[in-house]
Amino acid sequence: MRYVAFFRNVNLGQKGCPNKTGFEAAFTGCGAKWAQSFLTNGTLVFVAPSDAAARRILRAARASLAASCGLEEPVFLRRLEQMARLVADDPFAKVDRRGVYRFCVSFFDGKVTPRGLPRSSNRGDVEVVRLTGGELLSIVRKIGSGPGSPTLLLEQSLGRPATTRVWNTLVRLVARHHQASCED
Repeated sequence: MRYVAFFRNVNLGQKGCPNKTGFEAAFTGCGAKWAQSFLTNGTLVFVAPSDAAARRILRAARASLAASCGLEEPVFLRRLEQMARLVADDPFAKVDRRGVYRFCVSFFDGKVTPRGLPRSSNRGDVEVVRLTGGELLSIVRKIGSGPGSPTLLLEQSLGRPATTRVWNTLVRLVARHHQASCED
């Protein structure tokens, strides 16, 4: 099965982060049958035989990355199939695109429920579209000099880390890797 690891605050090749080769090697060296980084933002697809094996590989890869480059950022694991269903559901299809800066998907620990998550940020620059058991789908608007931050909204509600990707990143990731996952 294919899994996706979404790391927080990673920019491959920058200080405190691995390069692409090192990032992928951390996973294959810890038991992943195959691993491929997607973009430079800390998103990685890898193959493991089961959910339990994927969690073990992820824990070992995190330890390897901490030892090799000091990377100790939170990471959120998802099955690629789960991400494909989310994309196929097309949660932003009926959203009026006027005034939208970007559509986003944020990942968090699904065992933690956001307390009092507002429907939008105080400035109105982040609007919640849907909350699942581990993902927040949101609309980001640019008000004033900068866009809103779904990660900040979610982290303030959770009191724990989260990470966000632009929706199109997830769409492209699924388009590239989902068909191959059906062949694994």
